[in-house]
Amino acid sequence: MLVIGLTGGIASGKSTVTELFQTHGVPVIDADLVAHELTQPGQPALDAIHRHFGDAILQADGTLDRRALRHLVFDNPAEKQWIEQLLHPLIWRSVQHKLEQIESPYCILSIPLLVESAALDRVERILVVDCPEALQVQRVCARDGCTRQQAQAIIDSQASRKERLAVTDDLITNTSTQSHLEDEIARLHQKYLDLARQKKRPSLFTIAPKMYDN
Repeated sequence: MLVIGLTGGIASGKSTVTELFQTHGVPVIDADLVAHELTQPGQPALDAIHRHFGDAILQADGTLDRRALRHLVFDNPAEKQWIEQLLHPLIWRSVQHKLEQIESPYCILSIPLLVESAALDRVERILVVDCPEALQVQRVCARDGCTRQQAQAIIDSQASRKERLAVTDDLITNTSTQSHLEDEIARLHQKYLDLARQKKRPSLFTIAPKMYDN
């Protein structure tokens, strides 16, 4: 199976893109959703986060207050590293398990921080959803009700457009109409099906398959 890594900056339109791939019957694994699953009440990861940060990161119903947690780690590299060391191995273990259950020519593995997490070798092709920073700021403010300064701070904390574009194999510029985006997804869907078929063909030259370690 061909594993396509999907990434892009905040509010670039990744969720819309994954939903459109799903309309073509393509399986999607979203690393953010996996992280949410792993931090539900009763999960060991949430217990560890609670012990480390205290009651401030819990809501009244015992669920994780993700906004409070982001606030605690956003400007604290040590705490951010602690969270990453806790969650990343768990996320990749769960992702690997989900990949093993899929029977499809290809799948989309959505990893918003693919470049930042140095996980490029875990996918076989990289699809970047891109848009200008000014549009990102506008979308974040409209979606989250934050200030332009807050939106820009989030964007600045992520990989730059230049860094993402430097590693991309396929690019979707999400600045046009929904119809145009649908056409782009249909084109890429056919391209990925063709690449998946080519991958299955025997060859005199073999490339060692990528390993998805735990």
